[in-house]
Amino acid sequence: MRAFVLAATTLVVCATGAAAQDVAAHIAAGDAARCERNPAAATTHYREALALDSADYDANWKLARVLVDQGLMLPNAQKNRRDSLYAEARALAERAVRVNPNGADGHYMVAVAIGRVALNLGARERVRLAKVIRDEALRATELNPRHDGALHVLGRWNAEIQRLPGITKFFAKTFLGASIFNEATWPNAENYLTQAVALDPTNIYHHLDLAEVLIDMDKPADARPHLEHIAQMALGCDPMDPTYKTQAAALLQRIASR
Repeated sequence: MRAFVLAATTLVVCATGAAAQDVAAHIAAGDAARCERNPAAATTHYREALALDSADYDANWKLARVLVDQGLMLPNAQKNRRDSLYAEARALAERAVRVNPNGADGHYMVAVAIGRVALNLGARERVRLAKVIRDEALRATELNPRHDGALHVLGRWNAEIQRLPGITKFFAKTFLGASIFNEATWPNAENYLTQAVALDPTNIYHHLDLAEVLIDMDKPADARPHLEHIAQMALGCDPMDPTYKTQAAALLQRIASR
């Protein structure tokens, strides 16, 4: 009987170990596919990992990330599909945070996904979620001060609020209780994005968003080196990198014609 129990225990341990290896293999394959700018293949691998272990932290937040990638690549004509991708990404990122509350990547992806979901909501709900986005990004930087993605979110958060029409900000602060909007400034946007670039100078999106902020701050001469550098940069793992390069070239041409 003891021998039978030991054999059974050994089988369970081996099966558990094999499953863990399969999860890790699928995640690694998903990472590789994303770096080949193949979000569909990456999605398949991350879903396979979650089929084996729905509580795997990395599989949850990485699948959330690649679903956002796919949403960004869809045209407006596929708005419903895009919205469903963002909603699923939010659910996955929130599950990642429940699995590991001390993981910076999970909080970062909650901020990213909610930022996309909020685009289709009413004014009051968007104001409420603006605070959530900021809080989640700040939490990510508390857990990992060198998280360039979270710093990017904070930079963009400041910039997007500054870009709102004055009457919209007045309405939000006066009637919707969005006093948090008072904390958004252009210098904050520049500072956060500058930190993101410094931490990962190979990230095209960091350079592009920083250049856009500098142009909005009437600093085109400071933006130009970032836009010119983007033209020379190799494509990274972000499936949107080719699009970002195109946008940077158009922006460079625009400021050159001023």
